[in-house]
Amino acid sequence: MKTEAIRRVRRFNRTVTERVGALDDRFLGRPRPLGASRLLWEIGAEGAELRVLRARLGLDSGYLSRLLRGLERQRLVAVEESRDDARVRRARLTAAGRRERALLDRRSDALARGLLSPLSQGQQDRLLAAMAEVERLLGAGQVAIAAVDPEGDEARWCMAQYYAELGRRFERGFDPAGSLTAAAEELRPPRGHLLVARLHGEAVGCGALRLHGGAPAELKRMWVSPAVRGMGVGRRLLTELERRARARGARVLHLETNRALTEAIALYRSSGFVEVPRFNDEPYAHHWFEKRLPPRARRSR
Repeated sequence: MKTEAIRRVRRFNRTVTERVGALDDRFLGRPRPLGASRLLWEIGAEGAELRVLRARLGLDSGYLSRLLRGLERQRLVAVEESRDDARVRRARLTAAGRRERALLDRRSDALARGLLSPLSQGQQDRLLAAMAEVERLLGAGQVAIAAVDPEGDEARWCMAQYYAELGRRFERGFDPAGSLTAAAEELRPPRGHLLVARLHGEAVGCGALRLHGGAPAELKRMWVSPAVRGMGVGRRLLTELERRARARGARVLHLETNRALTEAIALYRSSGFVEVPRFNDEPYAHHWFEKRLPPRARRSR
């Protein structure tokens, strides 16, 4: 990465942290720094599980505990066991905490107005458009991809979203029972993998790989949430699935898709897949694709 790019990112970071008051230990004029105030906002009116807060904010358990203890001492937050599961701990705002959060909201609005008001309307429009693009690109960099149990809650939720979208977009709807299988036992190592993409701890996409020894490997169940489309999540899932296929010695990847999924077709073609004659009896498919993978590089001794 170029030195000039690093320098510009660091300069941008300094400008933003100074302008929004992140360097002040009394953020927005209140007796706590930005981190603690942000935690109050994230807990919200409904409260939140600690594991969700950790994932959403990218905090380790120790730092989150210290922030919560400080807010508890100020009687703004209470941490309790969940009524549904004693192993799960939740944070909720007290009455004082709700009042404090409302005050922070008003002062945050005032800070935002202060950022915009010195600018002309044209400058405001440019700044807001740039902020939206920066937010989207930074979000793309925070997406994490990991293998999951295909019978876990997260995997089941992703499959439900995938089936629902196909049902909306296919001309005759979609019935999973009528499609070729990708059963859970086929998506566990050594027979396959199911990957989930997460943003702020929430699942936003998935993709599966079926391995067949010396025969072509298959890509299945590719889905990306509409909320993150355009952020490169599908391409990252595809790249990781290809990497895992290569690691297991696969030399060819196969996939099939429906003509309604135009975005997916464009992704596959731009990723090196070429259309080939039908190679299976998937009733919902109109296009069959193949990609030849380069052999794994040998390690030098």
